[in-house]
Amino acid sequence: MDISIVIPLLNEDESLNELHDWIVKVMQSNRYSYELLFIDDGSTDDSWKVIESLHEKNPNVKGLRFQKNYGKSQALNAGFKEVTGDVVITMDADLQDSPDEIPELYDLIKSEDFDLVSGWKKKRFDSKIRKNIPSKLFNAAARKTSGLKLHDFNCGLKAYKNEVIKNIDVNGEMHRYIPVLAKNAGFNKISEKVVAHQARKYGVTKFGMDRFINGFLDLITIWFLSKFGKRPMHLFGLLGTLTFFIGFCFALYLGIDKLFFNPTGRLITARPQFYLAIVAMIIGTQLFLAGFLGEIILRTKSEIKRYTISDKINS
Repeated sequence: MDISIVIPLLNEDESLNELHDWIVKVMQSNRYSYELLFIDDGSTDDSWKVIESLHEKNPNVKGLRFQKNYGKSQALNAGFKEVTGDVVITMDADLQDSPDEIPELYDLIKSEDFDLVSGWKKKRFDSKIRKNIPSKLFNAAARKTSGLKLHDFNCGLKAYKNEVIKNIDVNGEMHRYIPVLAKNAGFNKISEKVVAHQARKYGVTKFGMDRFINGFLDLITIWFLSKFGKRPMHLFGLLGTLTFFIGFCFALYLGIDKLFFNPTGRLITARPQFYLAIVAMIIGTQLFLAGFLGEIILRTKSEIKRYTISDKINS
């Protein structure tokens, strides 16, 4: 199969038919073999009924339906496990991503041998205050932290080699950082392409300002995981050892001073340095144990199911 298209959605029943017809037109005009997978992330409208009707008239349409709303990352993760195409395209269901971009994205993966090509919505039709300015700040921080020179990390329109999506685990709200996850997994041929951004035609945006706060927190998380995710002892063990050593030096100094230089002076427990030494040694021990436990967890972790699928259309 040439292309698998993965589309997560939440309450987008108005746009699905138009999006489907647009995608099919592009697929047929380029003679691609394809599958179109919709992931209904707990919609409360008629989105699932629309997906079922699309499957009835087009067997290339498949669907997953979550029992409740788990989030875009879980929807993408579930979709990535199901698809089989040589090139995997992700896009949003709100018609703001143009299916006409698919052939060029496909060619960049197949002809230029990129592992991942991320869309860049250079000209946007969103609110500048609510989305554009926060997006610029977020993307600048992501570039600085990750080392990837992408302008738009959060663009839903992306293309991947199949082996890329099979070797990354998208959870929490890490869909914003899929290029970083791919880089951390060893896929370094990552590029971007300027893509068209359409004004929203139906419904309202599902994202508020809180997503940018969560985005920056996730950025810190993924930076930490990329640096120390496979070796937590290198961070916590080092910090714990240094902190304990500082506390031990304070305690040793107080002991020597009391025994040899000031035996009749005030008690050690009356000196503030004593409590600093105790606190430093306790914190140092806790940090060291955190690193040790992290190493144990890494070696014994098991796969955790993060979503429940209530319905599935597969053939």
